[in-house]
Amino acid sequence: MKRHMMTLLAALIATPGIAAAADSSANFTDAQQQAIGKIASDYIIAHPEVLVQASQKLQAQQQQQQASDSLAAVVANAPALLQDKDTPTYGPKDAKVAFVEFFDYQCMYCSRMAPLVEQTIKANPNVRFVFKEWPIFGDRWKASITAAETGLSIWKQKGPQAYLAYHNAIYATGHDEGKLTDADISGAVEKVNGALPSEAHRQETHAALAKNDDLAKSLGFQGTPGFIVMPVSGANANNTTVLPGAVSAEDLQAAISKAQGK
Repeated sequence: MKRHMMTLLAALIATPGIAAAADSSANFTDAQQQAIGKIASDYIIAHPEVLVQASQKLQAQQQQQQASDSLAAVVANAPALLQDKDTPTYGPKDAKVAFVEFFDYQCMYCSRMAPLVEQTIKANPNVRFVFKEWPIFGDRWKASITAAETGLSIWKQKGPQAYLAYHNAIYATGHDEGKLTDADISGAVEKVNGALPSEAHRQETHAALAKNDDLAKSLGFQGTPGFIVMPVSGANANNTTVLPGAVSAEDLQAAISKAQGK
């Protein structure tokens, strides 16, 4: 509580008027400064809403900074996002725009977004969709990791069309938050005429999953889903969109249009 109060007071002091007063405080005597402090204290007690306003302003500033930092990190990490050979993709190789999703098959919000992503894929045949398997719930639910490992295996075995079919089939079960079973995963594999990965192949996927984990964290993502829409070349803060969390289909399409320069 004390630390939070000090942060809020710092935000108040950082405002132009108060900062100017603080800078000129050296011209006041100790008694005058104590009197000014008493006036400020009495005012805050009488008008506690100013602390709420300061908190909201501080939060907005922090969010803006996080968004700016995330955009800069995305642009700096464009090759890792778009050129990693271990990452499943769907769409034309010469696409001008890329749509990247970090996801977990056991994430409730990823599951809710899955139909919207599928809709977006169908509506944008000229966009390349990049699937970053990020099983953040693996410590809680083993199927989170198993489904991710299997997805990467299907990508290697069968290519983009089969991978997308597997991906959609997993979400079509509606089994998230620990409900996904080995039978669900096997069923999705059967639908694409694939094979479950061997233990050796599962071990090979661990490096790819570790890369995704490091990359997601470096971009500032704290959970799934996380979406990035950017030009394949010439990406910058003005044509790139980072969407942490569940959003609307309209948000996804607007991000694509922005990357296309529309």
